[in-house]
Amino acid sequence: MLYDLFIHLNQIKVNMKNIPFQFLNWDHVPKEEHPGETGTSYWQTMSFGGLRLRIVEYSAGYLADHWCQKGHIVYCIEGSFDTHLETGECITLDKGKMYIVSDEMSSHKSFSKSGVKLFIIDGDFLAEKKE
Repeated sequence: MLYDLFIHLNQIKVNMKNIPFQFLNWDHVPKEEHPGETGTSYWQTMSFGGLRLRIVEYSAGYLADHWCQKGHIVYCIEGSFDTHLETGECITLDKGKMYIVSDEMSSHKSFSKSGVKLFIIDGDFLAEKKE
């Protein structure tokens, strides 16, 4: 039943400002495998119009296969990972820490030595506002 709701919600366009009350059970959301340059990431994704919620797990030794310029709100549930910025900075997030960045405001690339579990929110609200 919950899986049917997940499929239904992903097939319709829901206005991000008009999301009805939702109960989300991540145990019923399928995992998608995304290989990195090394290691693998697993995504569980729920989308509501211009809003995307994800539980993302990086395997030990995971290194992203690209520099990302999308905006995210990233919260570390367990484990730790490094976010390398194109500027040369390296930010380490471990359990309970988070970062926020808007679209096109940073090029960042993730690496996890021992694995990590993240909650990531992204969507249209992080895009540059055109006047």
